[in-house]
Amino acid sequence: MTRPGATQLNIRRNTLILAATMAVYSAVLQLVAAVSSITFVLVTGIQGLLGLGPAIFLAASAVTAVPAGRAMDRLGRRPVVAAGFLSAAAGCGLTALATNVDSAPVLILGFLMTGAASGIALLIRAAAGDMYPPERRARGISYVLFGSVFGAILGPAVFGPLFADRELDAAALTVPWLAAGGISLLALALVLLVRPDPKRIAEVIAAGHGAPEGPPAAPLREILARPGVRPAMLAALASFGVMVSVMNLSGYVVVEHHHHEQGDVFPIIGAHVLGMYALVLVVGTVIDRIGRSVALAGGLLVMAASTLGLLWIEGVAATALLLFGLGVGWNLSFVAATAQLVDATAPSERGRMLGFNDLVSALLGAALALLGGYALDSIGVAALALGATAIVAAPVLWLAPRTVARAAATSPR
Repeated sequence: MTRPGATQLNIRRNTLILAATMAVYSAVLQLVAAVSSITFVLVTGIQGLLGLGPAIFLAASAVTAVPAGRAMDRLGRRPVVAAGFLSAAAGCGLTALATNVDSAPVLILGFLMTGAASGIALLIRAAAGDMYPPERRARGISYVLFGSVFGAILGPAVFGPLFADRELDAAALTVPWLAAGGISLLALALVLLVRPDPKRIAEVIAAGHGAPEGPPAAPLREILARPGVRPAMLAALASFGVMVSVMNLSGYVVVEHHHHEQGDVFPIIGAHVLGMYALVLVVGTVIDRIGRSVALAGGLLVMAASTLGLLWIEGVAATALLLFGLGVGWNLSFVAATAQLVDATAPSERGRMLGFNDLVSALLGAALALLGGYALDSIGVAALALGATAIVAAPVLWLAPRTVARAAATSPR
């Protein structure tokens, strides 16, 4: 049996659909980043635990990642991602209800369901990696993530006007959260158009003919021992944990510490999302050329410079620039880590491996959001900036010697 070509496998079509899905759903993630802390404070009245809202969201994302990854390996990518967007729509609806009736239990349930959906949506990158061979894998992942650039424009365009000239109270958050639920349903409709399932494409690419059976999935401990897996996980852990915690707390910093309007948060979060994805097409090509290890360390250093700048910056435009830099650094390290993890796994192992990576990363993000929220409220912005910088820079000390040694070993003599 001959190997189907890219046209028969609908790789280009699937890539465009998944990119559009990311564009739509990233608008929801911007709302979560911008107002989850404030939503929690306004509904519960507990200001000292302002980081608990993002922490609930991130913990739900973490707990969901591994079973979702395993389900993807068994059932395929499309049905699991579709179920995630359905959960997002329900979670945003419950959050809207909670802001209207001031119910903390309903709010927490809404955050849990929306956070679980985020954990599943992040695994779209497994589908992206499935559809491209190793030498083009970082670029393939970047094509799908590039869709979120348009989400960086969509988020402020949708949610900014909803906060314009509004007094910030819980009731003012009802309509934005309802809008986020509707956007989640649009993402669901898009992902249902993906055919064939990307896992099927990966199996065909891996075997080189029509309907192959892949090798049995190895135990997770064996996968973790493979070359390149642990450095990639370390970089992913630091970059994702710091990125999501700083992003989710930045709205509170801008409004409560720097005394700007709530509407000013959305251009800042939009700039951050733009940084995360605007250069992703270039970044994917660069990673394929310079290698995964150099990209991992370089991305972490860019993130460290950006978080350190929060010590001195208070203006909206300058904060947006720092958050843009944070997004660029995350993009570089995250795509490189994802490509390296996909390289090290078979199609039947990728969902589980990426799910485990996301579990650990999101748990760190939840812990950092909780601790960062407490430090932000009791000490100030300096605690958040210095702590985030230390955490994201520390892995470079471990990665750099290995990167230099690998470069020396592969250079011509």
